[in-house]
Amino acid sequence: MEKELIIIGAGPIGLACGIAAQEAGLDYLILEKGTLVNSLFNYPLLMTFFSTAGKLEIGGVPFTCTRPKPGRQEALEYYRKVAECKQLAIKLFTRVERLEKLADGRFYIQSSGGDYYAWNVVVATGFYDIAYPLNVPGEHLPKVRHYYKEPHEFAFQKVVVAGAQNSAVDAALETYRKGADVTMVVRGTQIGRRVKYWVRPDIINRIEEGSIKAHFEASLLEIREKSVLIQTPGGVKEIDNDFVLAMTGYRPDKTLLKSVGVTFSKDGKEQPFYDEATMQTNIQGLYLAGVICGGVETHKWFIENSRAHARLIIDAIGKGK
Repeated sequence: MEKELIIIGAGPIGLACGIAAQEAGLDYLILEKGTLVNSLFNYPLLMTFFSTAGKLEIGGVPFTCTRPKPGRQEALEYYRKVAECKQLAIKLFTRVERLEKLADGRFYIQSSGGDYYAWNVVVATGFYDIAYPLNVPGEHLPKVRHYYKEPHEFAFQKVVVAGAQNSAVDAALETYRKGADVTMVVRGTQIGRRVKYWVRPDIINRIEEGSIKAHFEASLLEIREKSVLIQTPGGVKEIDNDFVLAMTGYRPDKTLLKSVGVTFSKDGKEQPFYDEATMQTNIQGLYLAGVICGGVETHKWFIENSRAHARLIIDAIGKGK
C-alpha cells in the first residue's frame, strides 16, 4: 500500500501530525506499536502533568479540566476523543520493523501489520521505550522495576528508589504514603531542580523530617534477594530491601533512524540531525517530531513546545510537492 505520508507513533505529537496532514489533504496513515498514546498509557496512574490543559491541546480541540493541571486519566480521555472526533487514520498495535529509503525516492516501511510505501515519513516515537540500566549485579531480579505504575503493591515494604527527578520523586512520595519504608539513592547532591515545583518542597520536607530516608552522592553497588549495597560518602552500606524502583530515566529508540542513515551528534547528546525550519533530517522526506529530536536530552521537548512540529513538517511537505 502506498501513502503520501506515514507517521510512526500515535502519541500526542504523532496525532498532531496526522491532524495537520488531514487538513492539508494528504493521504496519510499513523502506525503505532501499542495502544493510542501508548507512552501516556504507561505513565503512573496518579501522574499529574507539568503543563496546564490548554498547553496540551492539539488540533484546535479544547481540553477542559476541573483541576489546574490534568492527570494521566484525563489526558487519555482527551486524546482518545481527539482521535475519534478527527477520525484519524491510525493502525494500532502495528510495530514498524524496518525503514528503508529506496532509489526511486520512496520509503519502504515493513510493519507487523503489512508493508507500506510512502514518499514522506515522520518519526514521532517519543522516549519511553528504553530505560537506562543501573548496570549493577542483581538488576535482573524480579524485585527490580524500571517502570512504576501505582503504589499499592509496595505497601508495608522496604523500597529503594534510585533517582531524583520527577518519576523518582513521585514514586517515593506515593509509596511512602501507602505505608512503604522508602529510601532514596541519589547520585547528585540534591533533589533534581526540574522536579515539578509543587512537588519538590514536599519531597524535601519528607526527607528533612526523616519520613523518607535519602542518601545523596550515592549509588547502588549490588542488589541482593533481601538487601542492597549502597556506596555512600561514608562508605558502603547494606540495607534490608524488598523492592528497587530504578527511576533513572528513559531514552528514545534510535534503531530505525540509524538504519536509514540519519546522522547523530558526537557530543554525547546523541541528537539526530534535523533542520529546525522544516524538521527534515539529512534524509530527504524523513522528518522528526517531538521528544525524539532531543536525543538523550529528553527534558528539552514536551507536548506544549513540540506540537508546533506538525505544522512545520506538513508545510515543508506541501512546498516539496
